Amino acid sequence: MTDKKQDGSVGGTLYDTLRHDIVFGRLAAGSKLPLGDLKEAYGVSISTLRESLNRLAADGFVTSEEQRGFFVAPMTQDGLRDIAALRVLIEGYALEQSILKGDTEWEATIVAAHHKLHRMEQRMIRGDHTMRERWKQYDWEFHQALIGACGSEELLLLHRTVFDKYLRYQMRVLTFRGEVAAEEHRRLLDAALDRDAATAGAVLRSHVDGGVRHSLANWSGMADGLPAR
Repeated sequence: MTDKKQDGSVGGTLYDTLRHDIVFGRLAAGSKLPLGDLKEAYGVSISTLRESLNRLAADGFVTSEEQRGFFVAPMTQDGLRDIAALRVLIEGYALEQSILKGDTEWEATIVAAHHKLHRMEQRMIRGDHTMRERWKQYDWEFHQALIGACGSEELLLLHRTVFDKYLRYQMRVLTFRGEVAAEEHRRLLDAALDRDAATAGAVLRSHVDGGVRHSLANWSGMADGLPAR
């Protein structure tokens, strides 16, 4: 989930807004980003747009081509596999560090984050899929809380970027996995509270791998023209 902490500038706010719109598919993968159209849509100057788009390009959400302009970064099956593997590496390490270093406040934070996610998952299990973005926000908040005691702001920032790239795929080709995903989240919470880093890491890998398999199985029916490779 895109970090909601903004730097207070117009450019910082625009960067967050564009990144959110890319992650949630409002700006489609592979689509051109005409500066004139974006200027009107977002109500900012061309120079501010260029600054934000160059930041997004540096973070991997946008590509730029000389003489052709800016484009939303493409999405492919191989890209999903790569970003999922990177997520497991980064989040797994940060989770291990949090389990080692986390205090009672950290425990309270992950319990609260899981409670919000669990309540939303129960709604979806009952058939209410009207709050899909809220579901993914609570999912992000839970995973971010799990690694919140890792002791490295740089690691947390890197995780936010990787998670957002993974989330792009989830919003396009992943539907809710129901009780399976809810149970994996419960097991992650239990392992963290038990300070069982080995089990937490194994559940995380299974959780992400399950999401990838589910996404790839849905690809042809839900990706709407996205390339396979």
